[in-house]
Amino acid sequence: MPRAFVAVLLDEKTRRAVAAQIDHLRPLSRVVTWVPPSNLHLTLRFLGDQTEEQLAEVVPALEEAASEVSAFTLNLKGLGAFPGLDRPRTLWVGVSEGAQDVRRLQACVADALGRRGVPIETRAWQAHITIGRVADERRGRHEGMPELRSAVRRGAVASFGAMFVASIALMRSDLYTSGARYTAITSVPLAPESGV
Repeated sequence: MPRAFVAVLLDEKTRRAVAAQIDHLRPLSRVVTWVPPSNLHLTLRFLGDQTEEQLAEVVPALEEAASEVSAFTLNLKGLGAFPGLDRPRTLWVGVSEGAQDVRRLQACVADALGRRGVPIETRAWQAHITIGRVADERRGRHEGMPELRSAVRRGAVASFGAMFVASIALMRSDLYTSGARYTAITSVPLAPESGV
């Protein structure tokens, strides 16, 4: 049974910019598992394990949600950490321009899925692209990661460029010993830009 999620995929230029930042941060800590460039994306909704029948039900929900939001520009800006830099578990790239549009898109996806029986996510959603995870928090605290923390603080205003978001993707996640591999199941276009 595949694990699935709904995402905004990065264009090649933006993916390269974020990957270059990861390459800059990588030597600063041995406790972070960095996301491979091919896996970089913005998650709109994690679905977990899904049967083929369940996935078939997800597609109409995504079509409904996508028809409610016009294509838009998304600007990636800033580095940060969840839950914070004192005890980082997830390192991320944030969103500036287009944040309201992507938030509306995420809400439409959640509502359309909810009407089809997909449980509502209880945690508040925040637009971000995960770039790394601290798998062993204790080791991370022990190592301290001062250089990484400093680099993330300095990167709070870093810009990774703008991209045009014209579709969302239903993704499949397969786990291998080398890590997760993501594959697009289908892509669903957003409504055309207003006035187009």
